[in-house]
Amino acid sequence: MARVTLTIDNGPDPEVTPHVLDVLARRNVRASFFVLGSALADPARRRCAERARAEGHWIGNHTYTHAVPFGQNEAPDAVEREVVATERLLGDLAHEERLFRPFGGGGHLDERLLSRALVDHLTAEAYTCVLWNAVPRDWEPHDWVSVAVEQIRASPWSVLVVHDVIPGNDRRIDDLLARLEDRGDEVVQAFAPDCVPIRRGEVVRDVAPFVGR
Repeated sequence: MARVTLTIDNGPDPEVTPHVLDVLARRNVRASFFVLGSALADPARRRCAERARAEGHWIGNHTYTHAVPFGQNEAPDAVEREVVATERLLGDLAHEERLFRPFGGGGHLDERLLSRALVDHLTAEAYTCVLWNAVPRDWEPHDWVSVAVEQIRASPWSVLVVHDVIPGNDRRIDDLLARLEDRGDEVVQAFAPDCVPIRRGEVVRDVAPFVGR
């Protein structure tokens, strides 16, 4: 039996997110939604995040534009524009630990993820930085549910990344959760410690491999 944390990125999307929330409610699963600031600026999309928060899901900051990984972003105001602006839009939707997930440029866990300025900001402002260890690449046209199950089998505790901006992903997430239930896996809302290098502003794991030069 494995432990699985479901995280859902890049939304909310008024065409997909409500159906994903219906699936999670029916299966009594709590997830974490890492949302874009640019999406929250749209009232219809913000209402999706409000519903998610009301139904017990955690809401975190996934940058404003999701355009350039911090390790490759040379703009001097990148932290202000991408993180601070999104946190301001989150307001009372934000989880109490100020959850933040960087953009990995395709799920990569390397020096593309963070910048020194970003690490300094996350620690100074008491953020919790949440990474991942299972990325089935659900944005590609393949059977990502089977890939996810294989990745979950390989780890005692997986932090899985899927997306609520892809049409049909509500059905695929439902299929995934059914398969995990059949396997006897436990879906939890907490994050695997190995995927949290910064917790409440304290660096608890080496972040050097993730910081661009």
